[in-house]
Amino acid sequence: MSKKTKGMKIRLAKYAKQNRRIPAWVIVRTNRNVKTHPKRRHWRKSRLDK
Repeated sequence: MSKKTKGMKIRLAKYAKQNRRIPAWVIVRTNRNVKTHPKRRHWRKSRLDK
C-alpha cells in the first residue's frame, strides 16, 4: 500500500465500504424480500475498475 497514491487509497476504501452486507433491519423491514446486496463483490471473482 505504500506505493499507492492517496487518491487510489480513497477509492479503494470506498469500494471496501460498499462491499458490505445489507443491514439486518432491512431484511426484517422488507419481510425478506431484500436478502442480498446487488453490488456485493468477491475479491477473487471480479476485478475493480479503478
